[in-house]
Amino acid sequence: MHISQIANRRIRHPSEVLKVGDIVKVWVLSIDEAKGRIGLTMKGEPKKG
Repeated sequence: MHISQIANRRIRHPSEVLKVGDIVKVWVLSIDEAKGRIGLTMKGEPKKG
């Protein structure tokens, strides 16, 4: 998950918001089968469109 998708505010490091062992709820933003990547966000449920 990209750092910009962790919080609604700007953070310098993920440890400002998260710690080891935290259980988080995420949503899938995108799937890139060719590169084997999944884009995730913690910012809230994305709007369908």
